[in-house]
Amino acid sequence: MTETETYLSRHLVVELEEAIASARVVNLIGPRQVGKTTLVRDLFGHGRFITLDDAAVLSAIEVDPEGQLASLMQDLGQAPLIIDEAQRSKKLALAIKRVVDTDRRKGQFVLTGSSNIFTTTDVADSLAGRMRTLKLWPLSVAEIKSAPVSRLVDWSMQKDPNLGQISDPEPLARSEYIDLILAGGFPETRTLPLRSRQRGYRDYIDAVVERDVADIMPVRKPDALRILIDQMAARSAQEINTSELAKLTKLQRVTVDQYLDILMRLSMLTKLGAWTSGEGKREIKQPKYHFVDSGIACALRRFTDATFAIDNMPQTLGGLLESFVAGELQRALPMQEADYRLYHWRSAEQREIDILIDGGNHLVNVEVKSSASVSSDDFKHLKWFAKDGPGRTKTCKGIVFYLGQEKLSFGDGNYALPVSALWSQVAL
Repeated sequence: MTETETYLSRHLVVELEEAIASARVVNLIGPRQVGKTTLVRDLFGHGRFITLDDAAVLSAIEVDPEGQLASLMQDLGQAPLIIDEAQRSKKLALAIKRVVDTDRRKGQFVLTGSSNIFTTTDVADSLAGRMRTLKLWPLSVAEIKSAPVSRLVDWSMQKDPNLGQISDPEPLARSEYIDLILAGGFPETRTLPLRSRQRGYRDYIDAVVERDVADIMPVRKPDALRILIDQMAARSAQEINTSELAKLTKLQRVTVDQYLDILMRLSMLTKLGAWTSGEGKREIKQPKYHFVDSGIACALRRFTDATFAIDNMPQTLGGLLESFVAGELQRALPMQEADYRLYHWRSAEQREIDILIDGGNHLVNVEVKSSASVSSDDFKHLKWFAKDGPGRTKTCKGIVFYLGQEKLSFGDGNYALPVSALWSQVAL
């Protein structure tokens, strides 16, 4: 069996198993081609599977949704009805609501789709407590390497984290990190040769524009949307000026805002909101956007390993590496012991925190550095934030992720960690 054919276990399995045992509807969303269908068919193979990519099935659901659901659920017993590409039906959500309102049995439906079909307030509210929505992201490096889920966020939230709790991070050279960034995390595409991979990711964008976006709203200017996606790939890990994007794409600003919202709903983009202390006056409140997969961003920009040569475009790696780290953290959050949220922070004086992990009264501030060395100067914003800035009333830790190989303590709850610590085993 080739690497491309090898099935990689997903860390979300445990969450999915818990969800189907506790909720009437399990709603699994995520980008297309990320492995949602493979995962649910592998995990819930005893159920009945239909896909709304089948035009005949979709037509029948649209004509008589409740009748079709009743027919499909006959003789299923305790097994779920699995509906793939559920977002393609405009009538399915309300029909499912009516079914589960009269039948309290757990695990009746497993839905997959690139966007959430339960978006109207009345349907979403009525399914509160009846439905679990989970998101499947592109593969994390831990999943690619068949390693356990990272518990690094839980580690960082301890009162006194001990570097000895983190197993020695995988020693990777700068070129190996670049290979991971270029490959991305889409199972069927990441292992292809470079040219085929770039072509595959560009075809992926075409499919998103022509099908997935169209499922949500009509696209009058698909070429302008493609330009917008290209521009977002070039601006990963940046705050976005939508007026500037409107000029570049020749779209109305309101249309740019709509398209960005749709790209987030389709999990192509993630948005880190601006964390605010409540003191407010000098804090920038613009969100920061990350492209969800570094491989797609690199393919759209036609990057190769030569792009990242030190004497070529050294600054190019910084934003992509920050998005890569944010993605690894995001993928691990559902499996942590507590509910953590990701933000960014910046002041009008240009003090900045790349990624802020909010654990309530406990904050972990993250900087990402695309060099193999680290110094105390790299912690200056982290230390100011904790001692004299808006974090002074909370418990703050600081982490600088860098491309070196050593775990280092810089005192006062500040640590330098190799990026590969994101998939190291952690003993808690």
